[in-house]
Amino acid sequence: MPSSTHADHTAAPLPGSGAVDALISQARQLRTWADAVLREHASAAEDPRLRWQRALCELAVHQLDDLGAHLGQLKEGFGPDEPAGARGPLPDTADGPDTRAPARISVPERAAVGALGRAGSAEWDLLTDAVQWSDELYRIFGRTAEDGPLTLDELPSWVFSEDQELLTKMVTGCLVDGRPIDGEFRIVRADGSVRTVHMVGEPVLGADGGTVSMWAVIRDVSTLRRSQRTLRETRESLERQQRIARAERRIAVEMQEAVLPPWRGALRFPRDGGPITMDLAAHYLPSGTGALVGGDWYDAMQLPDGSSLLTVGDLTGHGVAATSGMAMLLGALRGMAVAGLRPGPLMGWLNELLDTSPQPALGSALCCRYEPGTRTLNWSQADHPAPLLFREGRGRVLDSPEGVLLGATSGAKYAQAREQLAPGDLLVLHTDGLAQRRAADAPGGAGSGADRLLAMAPLFAATRSAHECVRLVAAEFGTPEREDDACVLVARIA
Repeated sequence: MPSSTHADHTAAPLPGSGAVDALISQARQLRTWADAVLREHASAAEDPRLRWQRALCELAVHQLDDLGAHLGQLKEGFGPDEPAGARGPLPDTADGPDTRAPARISVPERAAVGALGRAGSAEWDLLTDAVQWSDELYRIFGRTAEDGPLTLDELPSWVFSEDQELLTKMVTGCLVDGRPIDGEFRIVRADGSVRTVHMVGEPVLGADGGTVSMWAVIRDVSTLRRSQRTLRETRESLERQQRIARAERRIAVEMQEAVLPPWRGALRFPRDGGPITMDLAAHYLPSGTGALVGGDWYDAMQLPDGSSLLTVGDLTGHGVAATSGMAMLLGALRGMAVAGLRPGPLMGWLNELLDTSPQPALGSALCCRYEPGTRTLNWSQADHPAPLLFREGRGRVLDSPEGVLLGATSGAKYAQAREQLAPGDLLVLHTDGLAQRRAADAPGGAGSGADRLLAMAPLFAATRSAHECVRLVAAEFGTPEREDDACVLVARIA
């Protein structure tokens, strides 16, 4: 049947061999760099982000390999007796331009296509029913020369049933309407293995404009598609985990805000209009990334007997598990303090609670009970930084009573210390995430959180409220490089 279009297969001039060599050299250099990046990501393990990055690298390597193969094909086109640009349009015949000969794939061209490694060529002659396949195409289909090439009628039987309609449309469009072929389909070889192939081709038109044959280049893109699929799946997995992480962080933040005291700025005890005994302020400092919401807490409350409870602590871990555990621990601490338990026994019961919890965890804590009538502070600690006492422009660390980490062992006993306070004294309670660990441990580093707080004694002496002190601490420690979250609570004795 005559085609409605007429294909012009005039050969385009090829670039010089020197330019091709330069391109090949650059492609090899890029391939070397890609290999180096792959080696860096060799330990992708279970990290979705690293797996995604490795999949990207592998995809880039496949594409660079294809680029090198194509450039090799281009270089193979330059024979010793055929300089660049020698292939011009063939001379016109008496009947007009010869549109068939340039379009057919010659033996050297077929060999060049085979140099791609994963591509083969084919031509189906509609006049003689002859079929020509390159050696590589036999390898793609898992056939031998003795098996012979597949005719256009036989080809669909090798194609996935879901892809047969696509192949039929492409071949029909080429043979009937003269449209070029460009599409992918899957084949099932005789051994049962599946290959994904990409076919491009064009009709070859006779002098009367009718289609006399069809040629095509078929490329095995199975490995490339597997890499792309891996890339897509790892990207989707990473995005899914990121969505889960964002949801968990939102829940952890909401839970933390619901549990920590709602007051902001200044808080004074007592709160019923009586004489002021204590001026309080506290602040939560998130980690520098903002992604790690931990189990740090601070709390201050008046107790039924007129004393005041001051506490800070840190439960190990991050996320919902840490904040839910912190909520449980802080609720138990408040209840036992209201019931009249002193700091030492209270710590012992908190330890038992963590030790017998269905979700075991470890925690450090500091619990203080201030008696305003005698201005005495009774306190206990569980492997936690001791309170800092500032008086008359100088600061010191209170001597810690014995106490092990909460949840570390059952039946632990916690000692209790007593400190006599005076009007104007400043107490600073904090969690251990206040200072960067690397900076504190490094020789000549900035020092621990306690050391840096003690150095702020002259600044604290110049303030008039606990809230001003907290603002100074937030300015000193609230840096973008913070590794962990932390809490600080300041109490000024009236």
